[in-house]
Amino acid sequence: MKRCVLFVCTANSARSLMAEALLRHMAGDRFEVASAGTGPTQPHPLALQVLTESGISVEGLRSKQLADLQGEHWDYVITLCEKAANECGRVCEPAQQIAWDFRDPVPANRHATFALTLKELKERIGLFTLVHQKETGLKALNYNPVSVFRALGDEIRLAILMLIREQKKLCVYELTTALDSSQPKVSRHLATLKEAGLLDTDRQGQWVYYFLHPQLPQWLLRVLDETSESNTGLVERELERLKTMEDRPVVRFI
Repeated sequence: MKRCVLFVCTANSARSLMAEALLRHMAGDRFEVASAGTGPTQPHPLALQVLTESGISVEGLRSKQLADLQGEHWDYVITLCEKAANECGRVCEPAQQIAWDFRDPVPANRHATFALTLKELKERIGLFTLVHQKETGLKALNYNPVSVFRALGDEIRLAILMLIREQKKLCVYELTTALDSSQPKVSRHLATLKEAGLLDTDRQGQWVYYFLHPQLPQWLLRVLDETSESNTGLVERELERLKTMEDRPVVRFI
């Protein structure tokens, strides 16, 4: 399963944007990655320049507000400045918080300074991917019935699985609306289901979508199918809330 990583600094104009592009370039097959700022501005031209010169794609890179992403599930939140580290813990729980210390290259406004920051970030991210390699999908999934039914043994988690089974893909925003529940509560349940190997994720723009894990065994798929078919009213109200939801994100199925 891919781990979800969010890089955060104040302006989301240089360090965190470069870290986002680097991790996606170096290990995009193992990590879902994004970046945000506590007070975002816009991408710094020199940050984009040194990335491009290093052969790293800058397509889609933009400065984003942390508040717009805090409702998504994150396995790791990596801060790159003290201000972000002080603010992140309150809004990104229960993600594992990691604080990195990189000097902001923006005040110097020199190509060489941005190039050095990129080099240092690349070294640190290379170490991060190496350390977490065993935790990012290389371990075979083991669908032990006891663990599976423990994960299913909660009304909200069961409803989440039934909704995702019906709708194919849903993000946290949609699930909080459908379940009429808070974002932190829904995110905690999603984290449990993902840890159990029942869900996987796919990022589309600012949204992380959850879907049934493609490695689910046939016996488990049959359990979900028969549960849905034998309990047609199980998520009837929740589906109705989704149907009438305003400003619902549009998911792409690829």
